[in-house]
Amino acid sequence: MIQYTITHKTEYIYREPIALCHNIARLIPRSVNGQVCSMSEIVITPKPDTYKRYEDFFGNHVAYFAIEQDHSKLTVTVTSNIEITPGTLQFNEYPTEAWEHVAAKLLTNTEENIEVRQYIPETGMTEITPEIKDYALQSFTPGRPLFEATYDLMQRIYKDFEFKAGLTTVATPVKETLKLRKGVCQDFAHLAITCLRSVGLPARYISGYIETISKPGKEKLVGADASHAWFSVYIPGAGWVDFDPTNNQIPSSQHITIGWGRDYADIAPLKGIILSSRPHKLLVSVDVKRVN
Repeated sequence: MIQYTITHKTEYIYREPIALCHNIARLIPRSVNGQVCSMSEIVITPKPDTYKRYEDFFGNHVAYFAIEQDHSKLTVTVTSNIEITPGTLQFNEYPTEAWEHVAAKLLTNTEENIEVRQYIPETGMTEITPEIKDYALQSFTPGRPLFEATYDLMQRIYKDFEFKAGLTTVATPVKETLKLRKGVCQDFAHLAITCLRSVGLPARYISGYIETISKPGKEKLVGADASHAWFSVYIPGAGWVDFDPTNNQIPSSQHITIGWGRDYADIAPLKGIILSSRPHKLLVSVDVKRVN
């Protein structure tokens, strides 16, 4: 078992005092297969006038809060303790059913299929184009096992695309990512999800963290980590299986899941509304610390 303490700090610094803000935070990690969130504490400054926690449609933990007093800075710090038991399933143990057979099977109206099928239709952030489907079909050749085809897609995205921060935003269309051949983890996750949906397969967007390892002889800097994103595909007989195209690997003990949805919009870490016409500054610091 591996234990982590994760500290995620978000600061909004305003040009002028803000009298009112409403916010929704999805920063409390879920307890899922192999992962247990034993504690998660949210500290908000200034202290909110309204605060409540609930689960959204996808079962993600949500914290809603409102501040109804003048403030020039908003700070949200989430500290979570996570325990992870690494999986033991080997690549050759995944079901070998062809991907097109899975896509056809999911059309039958069982309770499980109905829940899974909500992750097949395209969304505003996963718009399917002929070019994206053509890119997907290079991996999803006739008769190829679903796991093998998805793994190949992950590897191709890793090889074909350059990680480059600052070039895109969460609003960048997937077709633009395909054209640029550059982006960040959110872009690569959305591209893979769109490819899977273009051939009739369910895929969901995973939001979380990844532990970064410092170079030999170098001390890891506090706050040097960042939020991360990857994708998951449903494989009958195995369930939801995660893939990380940014790092070309099957997520394991170094990946910590916050939650999931159809795309980034369903699981955005922090979003809200403020009453102001002036710009603001955003600072985000993440520290993923291995305890044992």
